Amino acid sequence: MKSIKGPKTPAMVQRMQWILNPVQTMETCVKKYGDIFQLKIGVGGQPLVYLSNPEAIQEILTKDNNEYNAPASPILKSMFGEKSMILLEGDRHRRERKLLMPPFHGDRMRNYGELICNLTKQTAKELPIGEKFIARQLMQKITLQVILQAVFGLYDSPRLSEIKSILANFLELTASPLRSTIIFFPFLQHDLGPWSPWGRYQRKMQRLDELLYAEINERRGQLDPNRTDILTLMLLARDEEGQEMSNQEIRDELMTMLIAGHETTATALAWAVYWVHKQPEVYQKLTEELETMETDVEPMTIFRLPYLTAVCQETLRIYPVGMLTFPRVPTKPVELQGYQLEAGTMINGCIYLTHRREDLYPEPNKFKPERFLERKFSPYEYLPFGGGSRRCLGMALANFEMRLVLATLMSHFEMELAENRPVKPQRRGLTLGPAGGIKMLMKGERKQVEKKSASVATV
Repeated sequence: MKSIKGPKTPAMVQRMQWILNPVQTMETCVKKYGDIFQLKIGVGGQPLVYLSNPEAIQEILTKDNNEYNAPASPILKSMFGEKSMILLEGDRHRRERKLLMPPFHGDRMRNYGELICNLTKQTAKELPIGEKFIARQLMQKITLQVILQAVFGLYDSPRLSEIKSILANFLELTASPLRSTIIFFPFLQHDLGPWSPWGRYQRKMQRLDELLYAEINERRGQLDPNRTDILTLMLLARDEEGQEMSNQEIRDELMTMLIAGHETTATALAWAVYWVHKQPEVYQKLTEELETMETDVEPMTIFRLPYLTAVCQETLRIYPVGMLTFPRVPTKPVELQGYQLEAGTMINGCIYLTHRREDLYPEPNKFKPERFLERKFSPYEYLPFGGGSRRCLGMALANFEMRLVLATLMSHFEMELAENRPVKPQRRGLTLGPAGGIKMLMKGERKQVEKKSASVATV
Protein backbone atom coordinates (compact mmCIF):
# COMPACT_ATOMS: atom_id res chain seq x y z
CA MET A 1 0.00 0.00 0.00
CA LYS A 2 1.43 3.40 -0.97
CA SER A 3 1.97 6.14 1.60
CA ILE A 4 0.80 9.69 0.95
CA LYS A 5 3.65 12.11 0.32
CA GLY A 6 4.02 15.83 0.91
CA PRO A 7 6.59 18.57 1.59
CA LYS A 8 9.18 17.88 4.31
CA THR A 9 9.39 21.54 5.37
CA PRO A 10 8.29 22.52 8.92
CA ALA A 11 4.53 22.63 9.53
CA MET A 12 4.57 26.39 10.19
CA VAL A 13 6.29 27.03 6.85
CA GLN A 14 3.70 24.90 5.04
CA ARG A 15 0.85 26.67 6.79
CA MET A 16 2.18 30.14 5.87
CA GLN A 17 2.69 29.06 2.24
CA TRP A 18 -0.89 27.75 2.14
CA ILE A 19 -2.26 31.00 3.59
CA LEU A 20 -0.18 33.45 1.55
CA ASN A 21 -0.05 31.64 -1.81
CA PRO A 22 -2.45 28.68 -2.01
CA VAL A 23 -2.36 28.45 -5.83
CA GLN A 24 1.41 28.07 -6.05
CA THR A 25 1.38 25.63 -3.11
CA MET A 26 -1.23 23.40 -4.77
CA GLU A 27 0.43 23.54 -8.21
CA THR A 28 3.87 22.73 -6.80
CA CYS A 29 2.55 19.78 -4.79
CA VAL A 30 0.50 18.20 -7.60
CA LYS A 31 3.52 18.34 -9.95
CA LYS A 32 5.79 16.76 -7.35
CA TYR A 33 3.47 14.27 -5.59
CA GLY A 34 0.56 13.65 -8.00
CA ASP A 35 -3.22 13.39 -7.52
CA ILE A 36 -3.04 12.87 -3.76
CA PHE A 37 -0.71 14.65 -1.34
CA GLN A 38 -0.67 16.00 2.19
CA LEU A 39 0.21 19.31 3.80
CA LYS A 40 0.91 19.72 7.51
CA ILE A 41 -1.37 22.71 7.96
CA GLY A 42 -3.92 21.45 10.48
CA VAL A 43 -4.01 22.30 14.18
CA GLY A 44 -0.68 21.31 15.75
CA GLY A 45 0.78 20.43 12.35
CA GLN A 46 -1.87 17.77 11.65
CA PRO A 47 -1.62 16.60 8.00
CA LEU A 48 -4.50 17.42 5.64
CA VAL A 49 -4.89 15.26 2.54
CA TYR A 50 -5.73 16.84 -0.84
CA LEU A 51 -7.33 14.93 -3.75
CA SER A 52 -7.71 16.02 -7.38
CA ASN A 53 -8.82 12.74 -8.95
CA PRO A 54 -12.56 12.92 -9.82
CA GLU A 55 -13.22 9.27 -8.86
CA ALA A 56 -11.54 9.75 -5.45
CA ILE A 57 -13.48 12.97 -4.83
CA GLN A 58 -16.73 11.23 -5.76
CA GLU A 59 -15.91 8.40 -3.34
CA ILE A 60 -15.33 10.66 -0.31
CA LEU A 61 -18.34 12.89 -1.06
CA THR A 62 -20.90 10.19 -1.77
CA LYS A 63 -19.95 7.36 0.60
CA ASP A 64 -22.37 6.52 3.37
CA ASN A 65 -22.22 8.77 6.44
CA ASN A 66 -21.15 5.75 8.53
CA GLU A 67 -17.82 5.78 6.69
CA TYR A 68 -17.11 9.52 6.50
CA ASN A 69 -18.00 12.44 8.75
CA ALA A 70 -18.15 16.10 7.72
CA PRO A 71 -16.46 17.94 10.61
CA ALA A 72 -17.62 21.45 11.49
CA SER A 73 -14.98 24.14 11.04
CA PRO A 74 -14.65 26.36 14.16
CA ILE A 75 -14.20 29.48 12.02
CA LEU A 76 -17.31 28.72 9.93
CA LYS A 77 -19.22 28.07 13.16
CA SER A 78 -18.19 31.48 14.47
CA MET A 79 -19.14 33.16 11.16
CA PHE A 80 -22.39 31.39 10.29
CA GLY A 81 -23.60 29.86 13.56
CA GLU A 82 -23.76 26.24 14.69
CA LYS A 83 -27.20 25.64 13.13
CA SER A 84 -26.12 26.67 9.63
CA MET A 85 -26.93 23.81 7.26
CA ILE A 86 -23.35 23.56 5.98
CA LEU A 87 -22.20 22.64 9.50
CA LEU A 88 -24.87 20.04 10.29
CA GLU A 89 -24.60 16.27 9.82
CA GLY A 90 -26.89 13.29 9.32
CA ASP A 91 -30.63 13.67 9.94
CA ARG A 92 -30.32 17.32 11.04
CA HIS A 93 -28.53 18.19 7.79
CA ARG A 94 -31.15 16.34 5.69
CA ARG A 95 -34.04 18.06 7.53
CA GLU A 96 -32.55 21.52 7.07
CA ARG A 97 -31.71 20.96 3.41
CA LYS A 98 -35.24 19.72 2.71
CA LEU A 99 -36.74 22.80 4.38
CA LEU A 100 -34.48 25.15 2.42
CA MET A 101 -34.71 23.54 -1.02
CA PRO A 102 -38.04 25.09 -2.18
CA PRO A 103 -36.90 28.75 -1.99
CA PHE A 104 -33.88 27.90 -4.17
CA HIS A 105 -35.76 25.80 -6.71
CA GLY A 106 -35.46 26.83 -10.36
CA ASP A 107 -39.11 27.91 -10.53
CA ARG A 108 -38.55 30.42 -7.73
CA MET A 109 -35.61 31.92 -9.59
CA ARG A 110 -37.96 33.45 -12.16
CA ASN A 111 -39.27 35.79 -9.45
CA TYR A 112 -35.81 37.28 -9.06
CA GLY A 113 -34.84 37.68 -12.73
CA GLU A 114 -36.22 41.15 -13.37
CA LEU A 115 -34.94 42.32 -9.98
CA ILE A 116 -31.38 41.19 -10.84
CA CYS A 117 -31.40 42.91 -14.26
CA ASN A 118 -32.80 46.18 -12.86
CA LEU A 119 -30.39 46.31 -9.93
CA THR A 120 -27.46 45.70 -12.30
CA LYS A 121 -28.48 48.58 -14.58
CA GLN A 122 -29.13 50.98 -11.69
CA THR A 123 -25.81 50.22 -9.97
CA ALA A 124 -23.69 50.42 -13.13
CA LYS A 125 -25.33 53.73 -14.12
CA GLU A 126 -23.95 55.28 -10.92
CA LEU A 127 -20.37 54.84 -12.20
CA PRO A 128 -18.90 58.09 -13.62
CA ILE A 129 -18.23 57.88 -17.36
CA GLY A 130 -14.55 58.05 -18.25
CA GLU A 131 -13.39 57.05 -14.79
CA LYS A 132 -11.79 53.89 -13.50
CA PHE A 133 -13.55 51.55 -11.11
CA ILE A 134 -12.83 48.24 -9.38
CA ALA A 135 -14.89 45.48 -10.99
CA ARG A 136 -15.15 43.46 -7.79
CA GLN A 137 -16.55 46.42 -5.85
CA LEU A 138 -19.22 47.02 -8.51
CA MET A 139 -20.18 43.33 -8.47
CA GLN A 140 -20.32 43.26 -4.68
CA LYS A 141 -22.72 46.22 -4.67
CA ILE A 142 -24.97 44.40 -7.14
CA THR A 143 -24.88 40.98 -5.46
CA LEU A 144 -25.41 42.42 -1.97
CA GLN A 145 -28.49 44.28 -3.19
CA VAL A 146 -29.78 41.08 -4.79
CA ILE A 147 -29.29 39.12 -1.56
CA LEU A 148 -30.93 41.79 0.58
CA GLN A 149 -33.95 42.13 -1.70
CA ALA A 150 -34.39 38.54 -2.95
CA VAL A 151 -33.49 36.83 0.34
CA PHE A 152 -34.73 39.35 2.88
CA GLY A 153 -37.26 41.30 0.86
CA LEU A 154 -35.55 44.35 2.38
CA TYR A 155 -35.68 47.68 0.58
CA ASP A 156 -34.62 51.14 1.72
CA SER A 157 -34.69 51.29 5.50
CA PRO A 158 -32.29 52.24 8.32
CA ARG A 159 -31.90 48.52 9.17
CA LEU A 160 -30.97 47.69 5.58
CA SER A 161 -28.39 50.51 5.46
CA GLU A 162 -26.77 49.31 8.67
CA ILE A 163 -26.65 45.67 7.53
CA LYS A 164 -24.95 46.76 4.28
CA SER A 165 -22.42 48.89 6.11
CA ILE A 166 -21.53 46.18 8.66
CA LEU A 167 -21.18 43.51 5.96
CA ALA A 168 -18.86 45.65 3.82
CA ASN A 169 -16.58 46.33 6.80
CA PHE A 170 -16.80 42.76 8.02
CA LEU A 171 -15.67 41.27 4.70
CA GLU A 172 -12.69 43.61 4.52
CA LEU A 173 -11.30 41.99 7.68
CA THR A 174 -10.10 39.02 5.56
CA ALA A 175 -9.78 40.72 2.16
CA SER A 176 -6.08 39.92 1.62
CA PRO A 177 -3.79 36.93 2.23
CA LEU A 178 -2.14 38.66 5.21
CA ARG A 179 -5.45 39.64 6.80
CA SER A 180 -6.68 36.09 6.29
CA THR A 181 -4.17 34.82 8.87
CA ILE A 182 -6.77 35.65 11.54
CA ILE A 183 -8.84 32.70 10.25
CA PHE A 184 -6.04 30.16 10.51
CA PHE A 185 -4.36 31.02 13.82
CA PRO A 186 -6.50 30.57 16.97
CA PHE A 187 -4.09 32.68 19.04
CA LEU A 188 -5.11 35.71 16.94
CA GLN A 189 -8.77 35.09 17.81
CA HIS A 190 -8.84 36.98 21.10
CA ASP A 191 -10.88 40.06 21.84
CA LEU A 192 -8.36 42.68 22.95
CA GLY A 193 -10.82 45.53 22.66
CA PRO A 194 -12.60 47.34 19.81
CA TRP A 195 -9.33 48.25 18.05
CA SER A 196 -8.06 44.65 17.79
CA PRO A 197 -9.00 42.71 14.61
CA TRP A 198 -10.85 39.97 16.53
CA GLY A 199 -12.47 42.58 18.76
CA ARG A 200 -13.81 44.42 15.69
CA TYR A 201 -14.99 41.10 14.23
CA GLN A 202 -16.86 40.15 17.42
CA ARG A 203 -18.58 43.53 17.73
CA LYS A 204 -19.69 43.54 14.10
CA MET A 205 -21.07 40.00 14.47
CA GLN A 206 -22.91 40.99 17.65
CA ARG A 207 -24.55 44.00 15.98
CA LEU A 208 -25.41 41.99 12.86
CA ASP A 209 -27.04 39.41 15.13
CA GLU A 210 -29.20 42.08 16.76
CA LEU A 211 -30.35 43.37 13.37
CA LEU A 212 -31.12 39.90 11.99
CA TYR A 213 -33.11 38.80 15.04
CA ALA A 214 -35.03 42.10 14.99
CA GLU A 215 -35.97 41.50 11.33
CA ILE A 216 -36.93 37.85 11.96
CA ASN A 217 -39.14 38.72 14.95
CA GLU A 218 -40.79 41.61 13.12
CA ARG A 219 -41.56 39.49 10.06
CA ARG A 220 -42.76 36.53 12.13
CA GLY A 221 -45.21 38.85 13.86
CA GLN A 222 -46.52 40.22 10.53
CA LEU A 223 -46.20 37.10 8.38
CA ASP A 224 -47.47 37.68 4.84
CA PRO A 225 -47.77 34.39 2.87
CA ASN A 226 -48.04 36.34 -0.41
CA ARG A 227 -44.42 37.56 -0.20
CA THR A 228 -41.88 35.66 -2.29
CA ASP A 229 -38.62 36.59 -0.54
CA ILE A 230 -36.61 33.71 0.94
CA LEU A 231 -36.96 34.89 4.57
CA THR A 232 -40.77 34.67 4.27
CA LEU A 233 -40.51 31.21 2.69
CA MET A 234 -38.28 30.05 5.56
CA LEU A 235 -40.76 31.40 8.12
CA LEU A 236 -43.55 29.48 6.36
CA ALA A 237 -41.59 26.23 5.97
CA ARG A 238 -42.60 23.16 7.99
CA ASP A 239 -40.86 19.79 8.27
CA GLU A 240 -42.58 16.39 8.03
CA GLU A 241 -43.67 16.66 11.67
CA GLY A 242 -45.13 20.14 11.16
CA GLN A 243 -42.28 21.87 13.02
CA GLU A 244 -41.21 25.35 11.89
CA MET A 245 -37.64 26.60 11.78
CA SER A 246 -36.44 28.23 15.01
CA ASN A 247 -35.24 31.84 15.09
CA GLN A 248 -31.66 30.62 15.50
CA GLU A 249 -31.90 28.24 12.54
CA ILE A 250 -33.24 31.06 10.37
CA ARG A 251 -30.63 33.51 11.67
CA ASP A 252 -27.79 31.07 10.91
CA GLU A 253 -29.06 30.38 7.39
CA LEU A 254 -29.50 34.11 6.73
CA MET A 255 -25.94 34.75 7.95
CA THR A 256 -24.64 31.99 5.66
CA MET A 257 -26.47 33.49 2.66
CA LEU A 258 -25.38 37.03 3.50
CA ILE A 259 -21.69 36.26 3.90
CA ALA A 260 -21.20 33.36 1.50
CA GLY A 261 -24.04 34.12 -0.91
CA HIS A 262 -23.07 37.50 -2.29
CA GLU A 263 -19.30 37.55 -1.70
CA THR A 264 -18.61 34.48 -3.83
CA THR A 265 -20.87 35.53 -6.73
CA ALA A 266 -19.28 39.00 -6.77
CA THR A 267 -15.83 37.44 -7.10
CA ALA A 268 -16.95 35.13 -9.92
CA LEU A 269 -18.53 38.07 -11.79
CA ALA A 270 -15.35 40.15 -11.47
CA TRP A 271 -13.40 37.30 -13.07
CA ALA A 272 -16.06 36.97 -15.80
CA VAL A 273 -15.81 40.60 -16.96
CA TYR A 274 -12.02 40.32 -16.80
CA TRP A 275 -11.86 37.29 -19.10
CA VAL A 276 -14.48 38.63 -21.52
CA HIS A 277 -12.63 41.94 -21.92
CA LYS A 278 -9.19 40.28 -21.89
CA GLN A 279 -9.93 38.11 -24.93
CA PRO A 280 -11.37 39.96 -27.97
CA GLU A 281 -12.72 36.77 -29.59
CA VAL A 282 -14.72 35.92 -26.44
CA TYR A 283 -16.02 39.51 -26.27
CA GLN A 284 -17.03 39.36 -29.92
CA LYS A 285 -18.86 36.02 -29.68
CA LEU A 286 -20.70 36.98 -26.50
CA THR A 287 -21.72 40.37 -27.89
CA GLU A 288 -23.05 38.77 -31.09
CA GLU A 289 -25.08 36.25 -29.09
CA LEU A 290 -26.58 38.96 -26.86
CA GLU A 291 -27.49 41.05 -29.92
CA THR A 292 -29.70 38.22 -31.22
CA MET A 293 -32.14 38.73 -28.34
CA GLU A 294 -35.35 40.73 -28.57
CA THR A 295 -35.74 43.89 -26.48
CA ASP A 296 -38.17 42.56 -23.88
CA VAL A 297 -36.63 39.14 -23.56
CA GLU A 298 -37.47 37.09 -20.47
CA PRO A 299 -34.67 36.52 -17.93
CA MET A 300 -34.98 32.72 -18.34
CA THR A 301 -34.23 33.13 -22.07
CA ILE A 302 -31.03 35.01 -21.20
CA PHE A 303 -30.14 32.32 -18.66
CA ARG A 304 -30.31 29.61 -21.35
CA LEU A 305 -28.04 31.33 -23.91
CA PRO A 306 -25.40 28.71 -24.77
CA TYR A 307 -22.29 30.87 -25.19
CA LEU A 308 -23.13 33.05 -22.14
CA THR A 309 -23.54 29.83 -20.15
CA ALA A 310 -20.18 28.51 -21.41
CA VAL A 311 -18.42 31.79 -20.51
CA CYS A 312 -19.74 31.59 -16.94
CA GLN A 313 -18.87 27.89 -16.65
CA GLU A 314 -15.31 28.50 -17.87
CA THR A 315 -14.97 31.43 -15.45
CA LEU A 316 -15.84 29.11 -12.56
CA ARG A 317 -13.48 26.45 -13.90
CA ILE A 318 -10.30 28.41 -14.40
CA TYR A 319 -10.31 30.14 -10.98
CA PRO A 320 -13.03 28.53 -8.84
CA VAL A 321 -13.98 30.82 -5.96
CA GLY A 322 -14.05 27.88 -3.56
CA MET A 323 -10.71 26.09 -3.88
CA LEU A 324 -11.73 23.00 -1.88
CA THR A 325 -14.75 20.86 -1.08
CA PHE A 326 -15.89 20.68 2.53
CA PRO A 327 -13.54 18.25 4.33
CA ARG A 328 -14.45 14.65 5.03
CA VAL A 329 -13.01 12.43 7.78
CA PRO A 330 -13.10 8.61 7.63
CA THR A 331 -14.58 7.01 10.76
CA LYS A 332 -12.40 3.89 10.26
CA PRO A 333 -9.29 3.06 8.20
CA VAL A 334 -10.09 3.20 4.47
CA GLU A 335 -8.33 2.44 1.20
CA LEU A 336 -8.51 5.26 -1.36
CA GLN A 337 -6.90 5.06 -4.80
CA GLY A 338 -4.32 2.56 -3.52
CA TYR A 339 -3.51 4.56 -0.37
CA GLN A 340 -4.33 3.55 3.20
CA LEU A 341 -5.87 6.39 5.24
CA GLU A 342 -6.24 6.20 8.99
CA ALA A 343 -9.49 7.02 10.79
CA GLY A 344 -9.62 10.73 11.61
CA THR A 345 -7.59 11.85 8.55
CA MET A 346 -8.87 15.19 7.21
CA ILE A 347 -9.47 14.89 3.44
CA ASN A 348 -10.26 17.74 1.03
CA GLY A 349 -11.34 17.44 -2.58
CA CYS A 350 -9.24 20.02 -4.43
CA ILE A 351 -11.59 21.80 -6.85
CA TYR A 352 -8.85 24.07 -8.18
CA LEU A 353 -6.54 21.20 -9.18
CA THR A 354 -9.36 19.06 -10.58
CA HIS A 355 -10.31 21.96 -12.85
CA ARG A 356 -6.68 22.14 -14.03
CA ARG A 357 -6.29 18.50 -15.05
CA GLU A 358 -4.93 18.30 -18.61
CA ASP A 359 -6.68 14.95 -19.19
CA LEU A 360 -10.02 16.73 -18.65
CA TYR A 361 -9.24 20.27 -19.77
CA PRO A 362 -6.53 20.47 -22.49
CA GLU A 363 -4.55 23.73 -22.18
CA PRO A 364 -6.03 24.25 -18.70
CA ASN A 365 -4.44 27.68 -18.22
CA LYS A 366 -6.29 29.09 -21.24
CA PHE A 367 -9.76 30.61 -20.98
CA LYS A 368 -11.76 28.61 -23.55
CA PRO A 369 -15.57 28.69 -23.11
CA GLU A 370 -15.88 26.37 -26.15
CA ARG A 371 -14.79 23.40 -24.06
CA PHE A 372 -18.22 23.49 -22.36
CA LEU A 373 -19.99 23.50 -25.73
CA GLU A 374 -17.95 20.55 -26.98
CA ARG A 375 -18.45 18.11 -24.09
CA LYS A 376 -20.31 17.53 -20.85
CA PHE A 377 -18.35 17.05 -17.64
CA SER A 378 -19.39 14.83 -14.75
CA PRO A 379 -20.34 16.44 -11.39
CA TYR A 380 -16.93 15.40 -10.00
CA GLU A 381 -14.88 16.59 -12.98
CA TYR A 382 -16.47 20.04 -12.80
CA LEU A 383 -17.57 21.04 -9.31
CA PRO A 384 -17.33 24.81 -8.65
CA PHE A 385 -20.12 24.48 -6.07
CA GLY A 386 -18.76 21.34 -4.40
CA GLY A 387 -20.43 17.96 -4.66
CA GLY A 388 -22.48 15.29 -2.96
CA SER A 389 -25.02 16.15 -0.28
CA ARG A 390 -23.04 19.29 0.58
CA ARG A 391 -23.13 20.87 -2.85
CA CYS A 392 -23.92 24.57 -2.44
CA LEU A 393 -27.66 25.07 -1.95
CA GLY A 394 -27.44 28.50 -3.60
CA MET A 395 -26.00 27.09 -6.85
CA ALA A 396 -29.18 27.75 -8.88
CA LEU A 397 -29.41 31.37 -7.68
CA ALA A 398 -25.67 31.99 -8.19
CA ASN A 399 -25.71 30.60 -11.76
CA PHE A 400 -28.87 32.54 -12.60
CA GLU A 401 -27.54 35.77 -11.12
CA MET A 402 -24.12 35.44 -12.72
CA ARG A 403 -25.50 35.04 -16.25
CA LEU A 404 -28.09 37.81 -15.90
CA VAL A 405 -25.64 40.34 -14.41
CA LEU A 406 -22.98 39.64 -17.06
CA ALA A 407 -25.53 39.77 -19.91
CA THR A 408 -27.06 43.02 -18.60
CA LEU A 409 -23.68 44.74 -18.24
CA MET A 410 -22.51 43.60 -21.67
CA SER A 411 -25.79 44.60 -23.35
CA HIS A 412 -26.10 48.07 -21.79
CA PHE A 413 -22.59 49.35 -21.05
CA GLU A 414 -19.24 49.83 -22.77
CA MET A 415 -16.32 49.00 -20.47
CA GLU A 416 -12.67 48.10 -20.91
CA LEU A 417 -9.79 46.90 -18.78
CA ALA A 418 -7.80 49.79 -17.31
CA GLU A 419 -4.61 47.71 -17.24
CA ASN A 420 -3.25 45.25 -19.75
CA ARG A 421 -1.21 43.07 -17.39
CA PRO A 422 -2.56 39.67 -16.31
CA VAL A 423 -4.54 39.56 -13.07
CA LYS A 424 -3.41 36.85 -10.67
CA PRO A 425 -5.58 35.00 -8.16
CA GLN A 426 -4.97 35.50 -4.46
CA ARG A 427 -6.50 34.35 -1.21
CA ARG A 428 -9.49 36.31 0.05
CA GLY A 429 -10.43 34.75 3.39
CA LEU A 430 -11.39 31.15 2.63
CA THR A 431 -11.85 31.86 -1.09
CA LEU A 432 -9.82 32.72 -4.19
CA GLY A 433 -10.28 36.16 -5.77
CA PRO A 434 -8.58 38.49 -8.27
CA ALA A 435 -5.63 40.44 -6.86
CA GLY A 436 -6.51 44.14 -6.82
CA GLY A 437 -10.17 43.46 -7.69
CA ILE A 438 -9.63 44.18 -11.46
CA LYS A 439 -9.38 47.83 -12.53
CA MET A 440 -11.74 48.80 -15.34
CA LEU A 441 -12.86 51.92 -17.17
CA MET A 442 -16.52 52.85 -17.70
CA LYS A 443 -16.84 54.25 -21.23
CA GLY A 444 -20.60 54.84 -21.09
CA GLU A 445 -23.91 53.28 -22.01
CA ARG A 446 -23.96 51.10 -25.10
CA LYS A 447 -26.00 52.35 -28.07
CA GLN A 448 -28.93 50.00 -28.39
CA VAL A 449 -29.43 48.31 -31.76
CA GLU A 450 -32.99 48.70 -33.06
CA LYS A 451 -34.80 45.47 -32.27
CA LYS A 452 -38.32 44.16 -32.32
CA SER A 453 -39.86 43.64 -28.92
CA ALA A 454 -40.47 40.06 -27.84
CA SER A 455 -44.24 40.55 -27.96
CA VAL A 456 -44.15 41.80 -31.58
CA ALA A 457 -41.67 39.13 -32.64
CA THR A 458 -43.93 36.31 -31.49
CA VAL A 459 -47.04 37.54 -33.36
